[in-house]
Amino acid sequence: MPEKVNEFAGYHSEWNMGSPGGWDYQRMAQEIGLFTWKKIKERSKIDIDLDFSDPILDPVPRFAQMLLCAHKRNFSNAKPFIALIAEEETLEKVGENIRFVQYLNSLENVNAVLTDPSKLELRGGKVYLQDNLITVIFLDFNNNVIIKLRKKHNLEPLIEAIKQGMVVNPRGMEPVGVKGVFDAITGECKNMLNLTTVQRTPWTRQFYPRSTNGPKNEKIPDLITWTKNNWEEVLLKPVHGYSGHGIMIGHKEPDKDKCIQHALNSGDYIVQELIPLKIWAEEFPWIDRENKKVFIKSWQTDFRCFITQSGLMGFVTRFGGIPTNVGSGGGVQSTAILRCALPIKDAVKIINEAILNLGFEFVNEIQDQIDKKSLEMGNVYLLGPIMSTLRPRILAPAHLEQLRRYGQNLWDDALKLEKMWRQGKLTKYVQITEEEEEIARLCPWEGNIALMASDGLFGFT
Repeated sequence: MPEKVNEFAGYHSEWNMGSPGGWDYQRMAQEIGLFTWKKIKERSKIDIDLDFSDPILDPVPRFAQMLLCAHKRNFSNAKPFIALIAEEETLEKVGENIRFVQYLNSLENVNAVLTDPSKLELRGGKVYLQDNLITVIFLDFNNNVIIKLRKKHNLEPLIEAIKQGMVVNPRGMEPVGVKGVFDAITGECKNMLNLTTVQRTPWTRQFYPRSTNGPKNEKIPDLITWTKNNWEEVLLKPVHGYSGHGIMIGHKEPDKDKCIQHALNSGDYIVQELIPLKIWAEEFPWIDRENKKVFIKSWQTDFRCFITQSGLMGFVTRFGGIPTNVGSGGGVQSTAILRCALPIKDAVKIINEAILNLGFEFVNEIQDQIDKKSLEMGNVYLLGPIMSTLRPRILAPAHLEQLRRYGQNLWDDALKLEKMWRQGKLTKYVQITEEEEEIARLCPWEGNIALMASDGLFGFT
């Protein structure tokens, strides 16, 4: 077994409590990663034991079991009929949803369907799709989309399903995931929460003219002036942004006055300390086909933890620039657990050097096979194969235990924060419309069956 490792470094950059995804992309990344590793290991004769098949590395079965658990709670005597509900225009475009419904239908005595909310019907207080009684719903959109769709469609059946607790995730979870809540975690609420949650939350403040405390608890008379003076060490992020849209990273934006004014005019930005790049950067062998060479390239990494009422469910391991989101040009890579008595940094060095020594022709052949496999599997985004690395992200067994403890603490703290929001104690941190609040209060979370995601900028050594 590997030697004892130190606590992993890093922070979560944001939480997703509404409709977190990526489970199926990680499943495909694991298949591609194992395929690649077998080719590399056979050719290079590396004597390093990497485990790509531990159940924690494939979130799909556990996600399915979570939904079946919700079915048993709701309709223990009925046959499971699970509806994954998405916006109509995405039904034929989002491969992850299509494949997951296919997986559910492959399970014994389980039926599942991918549909849009306008197709639901309400009969005698129960929700149907055609002649099928729906027992569980997973929504692939957030509360603001419900409000948008209500203007065009009759969503009474969906609203009733939310009230009855048939929807995983409960709509009451979503306010806890807004980025302004990090202000509370690193401010007035930090003594109420678990240390692992507080320490892994980057200093964050809602961005408007105000006095506050800084990252080192120093007094800040005016947050706007302080941000200008510390521009290289901060970033500005929209409260309701996604896929990296609207993020302004200080050291990458020369016109700080323009950026700051844009954030102030928008009225829904946070300022956040910039997590040191070295914590979440890793070096991977990379192929340059134009110049016919294999070289070491540094990528920023992103580690999404999936957490449920049963604990840590799995991960999505992403890489790219800043941000690392696939929608911003990043990729999804495999994760492997080191099953031999070797420090991770040594294993990484040995594997990187072995891949470099394989030479361009062999690596190019592997890359062709990876790209072909990605296309066949549907591991694509915007009509092209999603990038993957030749080497996996490597964890030690001790890291898994640390991540399980982190995940359980985060779940417990999110539950505390949800209770505080319902009591009106987080109103100034949760910037949502009255309509969004109305949807959220239809079904409180209160620790019931749900899936939450924490996007972590973590370093494992």
